[in-house]
Amino acid sequence: MPAPALFVVSGLTQYAGAALAVGLFAVLPAGNVAWLRVAVSAVLLLAWRRPWRVRELWEPRRLAVTALFGVVLATMNVTFYIAIEHLPLGTAVALEFIGPVAVAAVTGSGVRERAAIAIAAVGVVLLAGVSLDAGPGATTGLVAIGVAAACWAAYIVLGRRVARAGAPGASGLAVAMTAGALVLSPFFVAGSGPVLVDARLAGIVVAIAVCSSVVPYALEQVVLRRVSSATFAILLALLPATATVVGAVMLRQWPHGLELVGLVLVSGAIALTARADSA
Repeated sequence: MPAPALFVVSGLTQYAGAALAVGLFAVLPAGNVAWLRVAVSAVLLLAWRRPWRVRELWEPRRLAVTALFGVVLATMNVTFYIAIEHLPLGTAVALEFIGPVAVAAVTGSGVRERAAIAIAAVGVVLLAGVSLDAGPGATTGLVAIGVAAACWAAYIVLGRRVARAGAPGASGLAVAMTAGALVLSPFFVAGSGPVLVDARLAGIVVAIAVCSSVVPYALEQVVLRRVSSATFAILLALLPATATVVGAVMLRQWPHGLELVGLVLVSGAIALTARADSA
């Protein structure tokens, strides 16, 4: 399956998980929801992949890179969830995209790639509908989304190294998720108690973990094996574009005006990337 198609599938599952996660914010703090998503994903991936059987993963240098990748991934999730408690979702999406833009700008090997990321960045801003109105907690939200953007950039670079390290399937991702969940556990275990005593909440958390982490991150590991960091960063622009299309088809939230321009710009950026890869 082509990399853009994999991203569309990834986006569809991520937004299904996000819809479930929003419903939990009234019961648990956003940071705890994000950590539980990572922790449950780690358990599911360990049961599925059983990475202890993959000898290559346990070489000290490779294990260190994989663990660092997991901590970055977990921090990215937690800080993004905290940010969307205080910022409009569209603003958070657009600001977080600074991370992929930086990766593409630094690692891009030609004018076409760098032009594509500039076009994609403008398209994401138009799709996100950025609002600069500062509400209560805006400073907290801006700091959190700044950290999330930096983590997203590191996720792309480290994730490509983990994906191309030779471990089969999502075995490296299982180890990474486990490391991230363990490192952040002292900050979030205490506030996550309600999930342990409420079967309904526990089921929702499992569904969020599968939709928002296990499926999309496993697919991204496949894509990271195939493309450069710069191309991957540009392909990430498909995620907000996919959200817009899903909203139109499922919720009758039809894009209009600048949103349509954003969709065209993102599509053009992906087309430029495809031509660069085939050249």
